[in-house]
Parts: sequence; structure tokens; C-alpha cells
Amino acid sequence: MSWDSFIWFALSAVSFWVAGALFAWKDRKTGAFMCTLAGIAIFFAFILGMWISMERPPLRTMGETRLWYSFFVPVAGIIVYSRWHYKWILSFSTLLSIVFICVNLLKPEIHSKNLMPALQSPWFAPHVIVYMFSYALLGAATVMALYMLIRKEKTTVKEILITDNLVYVGLAFLTFGMLFGALWAKEAWGTYWTWDPKETWAAATWLCYLVYLHLRKASPKDWQSACYVLIISFICLQICWWGINYLPSARGISVHTY
Repeated sequence: MSWDSFIWFALSAVSFWVAGALFAWKDRKTGAFMCTLAGIAIFFAFILGMWISMERPPLRTMGETRLWYSFFVPVAGIIVYSRWHYKWILSFSTLLSIVFICVNLLKPEIHSKNLMPALQSPWFAPHVIVYMFSYALLGAATVMALYMLIRKEKTTVKEILITDNLVYVGLAFLTFGMLFGALWAKEAWGTYWTWDPKETWAAATWLCYLVYLHLRKASPKDWQSACYVLIISFICLQICWWGINYLPSARGISVHTY
């Protein structure tokens, strides 16, 4: 499998995702499920093919992590749709995935090089994969927060609970990702935590989502304030994921810059 094949896999997957989104709008749930899952399977087939051909998990570069995010966004979308049947969620997940696919087509950042010693730990792959899945779920929660803030008076209890559940699951996976990262760091650098710039932002992001949970428990009726905290948390998440590469504090210092 080579990167030249990506556009064909991507077009096939996106075609199924678009069809699934259209079926969702028409309340044809079987068609929505079948098409969305078919697109997910096609996209994962490319990731698996790249994994085999490169003889390593495609997780090293930003382009490779975008590849996983493009995959997990529709996965998160179909999970939300299967549980709460929101017609628009598959359209959103498809659109967001298309954005990341287009970025990868313009700037692939896919390399066939062997992993450096620090990335050869068995904890590296689960650390990044679990993180990408949590990012997709927390991204869906942020969209729900924006949706509720726009609608305000029309917001229902069900929508608030959906958002809470997405954060609960997303934060759980984020926590597992951090734990896997600590185990990886111990094996690669001899210590679980070094307050590297990326680790610092990871801790800040985790604490922001924790603030959201505490606010929801302490003031359950003040869901609007919680939504703003959720948006701020997602901004911190973006800085932790890719924004850190542009911060002066990380240049030439961060062990997470490869």
C-alpha cells in the first residue's frame, strides 16, 4: 500500500459517508448505518494497508495522526447517531472528516522511515490511537455545546445529557491515553512525567474538562456556563495536539517534536 492510493480510498469512503448522511436525514436508519460503516471499513483498510507496508503504525507525523482523526470522527458520529438518532451528526462528522482528508491531500506528511527508538515502545500505538478517539468524541461534545448555545431557549434536557455523556466517555479515553503516554515515557526516557511543553498542555486540557464535570455536578441548571468551559477546553486540546508545534517554548526543547 502506498500513499498514492489514498485519494481513491478517501473518495470511496467519503462517498459512503455522504450517502449515510443523506439516509440519516431521510430517517432511513438501516441505509445510514450500512453506508457509514462501509465507509469506515474502507478507510480503515487503507490505514491497515499503510501499517503493513511501512512495517509500523502510521502514527508518527501530524499527517498520520490526521489520518486517524479522519477515521475516528465518523466512528464518533455513528456512535452518537446510534444512541440518540440526531439526523445532522453524520453530516457534521462527514464534513469534518473531509476537511482533514483535504488537508492530508495537500500536506500529507506521511513518511516511510522507521520509527526512532523512542517511538518503538509497545505503549506508543495505544497512546496515540486512544487519544485520537477521545479527540473525536470531545470534538462532537464541543459541536453539541455550540449547537445548544445557538438554540438556547430551545435546548432540551436530552441534548444536555448527550453532551455530558460524550464528555464522560471522551475524558475517560483521554485519561487512558495519558496513562499509556506515561508508561511510554517511562520506557523511552526513564521517567513518567517531565513537564515537557506538550505534557503541560495535556495536563491543562485534562483539568479543563475536569472543571466542566465539576461545574455540571455543582450547578446542573447552569448548562450555558458549562458549554463555554467545554469550548475553552477544546481550544486547549487543539493547542496540545498541534498548536504546541508553533509555540516558542516547544522548539528545540519538546521531546514530542519529531
